[in-house]
Amino acid sequence: RYYKFGETKINRKLMIMTIVTIQLPEVKSTEESRPTKCPYCPGKIFQRWGKRQKRVKDPYIQEVIIYRYRCCQCHRTFRHYPEGISHAQQTERMKVLAAIGWRLGLSYRGIALLYGVFQTRISRMTAWRDVQERAARLRKSWYGKTTRVVGVDGAYVLGPTGTEPILVMVDMGTGEPIALGHIDEKDPQAVEDFLAPLVQEYGISVIVTDGLKSYKTVSNNLELEHQECQFHLRRWVNRSLKDYEKSLDEEYQAMVEEVYQIIDELPPEGDKRLLALYSQLPKFDQWKKGRTMSPLQRFRLLLIRLSENWQRFCVFQWHEKVPWTNNLSEQCICKLKMRSRTVRGYKSTSGMLNGLMVAGSLVS
Repeated sequence: RYYKFGETKINRKLMIMTIVTIQLPEVKSTEESRPTKCPYCPGKIFQRWGKRQKRVKDPYIQEVIIYRYRCCQCHRTFRHYPEGISHAQQTERMKVLAAIGWRLGLSYRGIALLYGVFQTRISRMTAWRDVQERAARLRKSWYGKTTRVVGVDGAYVLGPTGTEPILVMVDMGTGEPIALGHIDEKDPQAVEDFLAPLVQEYGISVIVTDGLKSYKTVSNNLELEHQECQFHLRRWVNRSLKDYEKSLDEEYQAMVEEVYQIIDELPPEGDKRLLALYSQLPKFDQWKKGRTMSPLQRFRLLLIRLSENWQRFCVFQWHEKVPWTNNLSEQCICKLKMRSRTVRGYKSTSGMLNGLMVAGSLVS
């Protein structure tokens, strides 16, 4: 159906808009149940030991009732907070709202202004602490969990001393960052030291990366299966083959076309076919540093490189949950880079890593 407004016809289907629903934590003004366990001992029997009223910062609840209990086993007292309430003056609902504001690109001053819409006031440093706390909770949410397939990628963001490298490990199921490190991805030893404890903690068996040489070294040392991104592979291989189409003699053009076909189809015996093509090319004297390699020498080197690393290109064929590209890692990196451009440089390394953790997550 079409609706006419003045001289413009609008299709009814085009008027459908996407609605984003943000679910914030529930907040109760008083407790609805008694505590089930003492925070100091295994005791489960308690005696109510008074109550007090506490003012909180929330648009719907301004005051809550907090009861205090005494454990009959260790005789220590403790507070039992209602749902969504803690020792802080803000409710959990408003803390999450601050993290969402940061995730959507607001500055800390902008988050403080956002609170003004809900008739509450906080300082920009309070907003900063809310984001740091959310990052800690995101890391803590991974304690005890396992994931078999992760993506690993590096990026450069504006940090305390200028443009600084970071390394991101992403869950390839959800695309959310699991861990961030202040590490240059080109340093294989630093990458290995960063990944080794995480591999043990989360039970990782497969990593998905781009074609950087350091990742091959790390995957071999940690005994991990390594899926190299097909997008990166095909991009650099196709560029090389296009050059060889122009520079190689006519007798080698059929080989170039066969390499195109092998990379496109990724057959199980692809490494053997590439090795057979390699053996058909004439041998050359050992290349010496400073000399320029001929196109045929480079083509021969390309064939043996693809053949030796063939298993890294095809892990996704025998592992169902392994993606054939690292697009989820790239998407997470894109979020981090976009957020880093909107700040005037992070003031500390820990603040940078925490801010990027929240920026790359879904803030669940």
